[in-house]
This record gives sequence, C-alpha cells and structure tokens, in this order.
Amino acid sequence: MSRLEDGLSIVLPVFNEVENLEALHSRITEVLKPAGAEYEVIYVDDGSSDGSWRVLRELAAADSRVRLVRFRRNFGQTAALAAGIAHARLPVVVTLDADLQNDPVDIPRLVATLGESCDVAAGWRRDRHDPWITRRLPSRAANLLIRWITGVPLHDSGCTLRAYKREIITDVKLYGEMHRFLPVLSAWVGARIAEVEVTHHPRTHGVSKYGPVRIFKVFIDLLTVKFIGDFSARPNYIFGGFGLLNLGMGAASFVVVVLRALGGHVEATPLIFLMLLFFITGTLSLFIGFLAEIVIRGFFDAQRKPTYYIRETVGLDPEP
Repeated sequence: MSRLEDGLSIVLPVFNEVENLEALHSRITEVLKPAGAEYEVIYVDDGSSDGSWRVLRELAAADSRVRLVRFRRNFGQTAALAAGIAHARLPVVVTLDADLQNDPVDIPRLVATLGESCDVAAGWRRDRHDPWITRRLPSRAANLLIRWITGVPLHDSGCTLRAYKREIITDVKLYGEMHRFLPVLSAWVGARIAEVEVTHHPRTHGVSKYGPVRIFKVFIDLLTVKFIGDFSARPNYIFGGFGLLNLGMGAASFVVVVLRALGGHVEATPLIFLMLLFFITGTLSLFIGFLAEIVIRGFFDAQRKPTYYIRETVGLDPEP
C-alpha cells in the first residue's frame, strides 16, 4: 500500500478563489503536517483577476512547501492540471479543486487506497451538496453516459479529488477540456482504478465556474474521447466502414433508379438526392471533427507545442 510518507504532490487549479485560499491551505496543513508526510502543494493560477495571486504569494512566503505557477491568461482547468502535474516531483499526485467543496481530510484515505492493485483512487461525491436541477441531475445523466460509452465504471467522473501514482498520470496527455476524463484516460494507459467516497461541502465563497453549457461540452468531449480511445490508432476502421456504407447506399440507389427507368418511370426525384446530400454532408462534418482531434493530438505530441504559457513560478525548477 502507498503511504503518505512516500511523498505526495498536491495540485490545485485556481481561478478567482481569493476568499477560499487561506482556509484551504490551512486545512491541507492541518491534515498532512501532523502525519509527518513529505509533500508539496502546487497552486496553478489560471489567470485569476481577483487578487488570488497576491494571496498565493503570501502563502508561498510563509510555507516552503508551497510552489506556484501563474498563467499569462485563463487557459482552463485542463491546462492548469497539466501544468501542475508536469511540475510535480513526488511519487503520488493528488488533485483537488480550490473552492473548499473538496475536503483535504480525505487525502490520506485516497493515498492509502493506492497499492499493487490500484493506480488511481477517484473520489466519489456520494452525498453531494449542489443544486439538484442545475448541477446534480445533469451530472448524474452525464456519469451514466460516460460509464456506458467508455466502459470505466465510475459513479462520479466530475470529482477533481483524486490520487494518482505519478508514473501513471505522467503517461496521460492532457489538452482541450479533457480533465474530467482523467480516470478514463488513465484506464486506457493501463491504470487500475478504485473509487473512494469523499466528503463534499456546499460552496460558501465565490461562484461556480460551471454552467448548463458544460453539458454539451461534456457530450462532445465524450464522443472525442471514445473515438480517440478506440480508433486513433486505426481510424480506417470507422472511415472505411463509413465509406462502404455510402458505397452500398449508392449501389442500392443505382438499382432503384435502373428499375424505375426500366419500368418507364423516368421523372426526376430531387428529394432523394437532397436527403442523401444532407445525410452525407452532416456525417462527414462529424467525422472531419474527429479527424481534426487526432491531428491536433499528434501536433501537440510531435511538435511539443504547449497548451498553456506560464508568466512566472515560485519555488519551482523550470518545467522539463
């Protein structure tokens, strides 16, 4: 089993959470310092405009375990997690949100779950304190869909509080808005995943960064993840199948046209051609989008083009 003493890097994306940071860091210290754990806390300021960076600098000045990354502008939670993970130096990486809804008291249980049979311990907010209509109901529907499409049996894919073995999480390539699928991406590089029930608190300060639009983003990202996971190394399976389907439809249409012509029905039927045009155009557009995702993925990996740009760091070596 993994132990706190093995050392852990805690990664926290921060975007306009000035009212929560001091209390959050105090809770982390209260949990980990008495345990004698070797740890570092990496805060990634994702372009905050509310004074969060000033508070983070004060925390870093008071605690040598605090390390800071500051983005030039808001690049999103995925980029913030990627930057924090890239700078992590200890064997276990723990991620959590900075809004005080995740409770640091659950960190030791997550870390203790890691071991020979577990590479990722994912938090499950079973008793979730969020509005039912706007947050919990869409989240439940999204989780059902994610389990069905990906085959990874998690109840809560949206919980950021997770613990990873560092050798696993560094093999996962993050871009776009794929942070919510980190357990799925980890499973695809061979990680064994366990789910741990964690505490969830209502938000007391600040405002949620998520809205109803996220539902549509999750659905599109889920389709992308599924396509990349199943067909990125063999795209011709799906493109070839699509081509054969269209050839079959073309052959069937040709047979119908010939039979109609032999029967003396030679009048034009533009509705059929319009229907086929719309179908083919729409479907091709969808698959071109998938192909673009593969191209972008290869571009970032081959060219090593960053998905974020750092303004400054505190207490960190240059990113490898």
